[in-house]
Amino acid sequence: MALSRLKSVAFIGLEALGVDVEVDARIVEERQTLVIVGLPDTAIKESRDRVLSALRNSNLTLPFLHATINLAPAQVRKEGMAYDLPIALGLLHALGKLGSNPPLQNYIVAGELGLNGDLCRPVRGALGLALYARDQRLKGILVPSISSHEAAIVPEIEVIPVKNLSEAAAFFQNPHSISPLKTTSLPPKKNNGVDFTDIKGQLYSKRGLEIAAAGMHNVLMWGPPGSGKTLLSRSLPGIMPDLTWTEALEVTRIHSLAGTLPRDQFLQMERPFRAPHHTISGAGLVGGGSFPRPGGFIGTLWDSILG
Repeated sequence: MALSRLKSVAFIGLEALGVDVEVDARIVEERQTLVIVGLPDTAIKESRDRVLSALRNSNLTLPFLHATINLAPAQVRKEGMAYDLPIALGLLHALGKLGSNPPLQNYIVAGELGLNGDLCRPVRGALGLALYARDQRLKGILVPSISSHEAAIVPEIEVIPVKNLSEAAAFFQNPHSISPLKTTSLPPKKNNGVDFTDIKGQLYSKRGLEIAAAGMHNVLMWGPPGSGKTLLSRSLPGIMPDLTWTEALEVTRIHSLAGTLPRDQFLQMERPFRAPHHTISGAGLVGGGSFPRPGGFIGTLWDSILG
């Protein structure tokens, strides 16, 4: 038996924090016991059953063992299902099933396992994982194929797409078994459906929006319902300058963490538009809950800064 350690990531708001997934396992004679510590939420505690089923249905059956899985640093709350894959790989490595010297410390690993071992669900914040790996000067990340195109827009790292647990284990046994994904083209820019030139009349209002867009000014609209305030607001991103590369990455990172990034639009090239209702609460505006995160209208605040 050996102590295994893999790298993963937790998100605090928009910021990524490195998490070490440590696995200590020893074979026992009676029954399987997996203990997860390190301030995990309910979804992570339930990963014990998902991981064992995924290993069994991937023909990677484990002997009876007692394993302690530590998500460090222990004082930071961890949430989500993305720790399934690093926990499963940590168990395999602790039992010597990934070869003598797998490159575990060179990659960030994240992914939710199905009971059959498939990795068919996207990872929230895949772009954030890639940016964190680049900033930490790691070699790359290992994520489900469905999230790989989003992460591959960061050119300085390797993005290893995997479809199931068996492929992930095979990669660490032989790093040349899977080629890194390279994104050669960016998705086309989409129109939000409202073109500034299609608005008839409203000459003074349109002139005011043109001045505001040219000078990056704020605008306060006031008028009775039906006077065109929302329509004019929706058309404003169309006459603003295109996002810079840095701004596009920041906006995409927010959408990725919120889980609202379209499958075919792995990079947000257009300036976003948000329309929170005037009755929204302050807590709802910044995400809500005891641990606010992107997903309410926190994106509105950042999008306003960028646009």
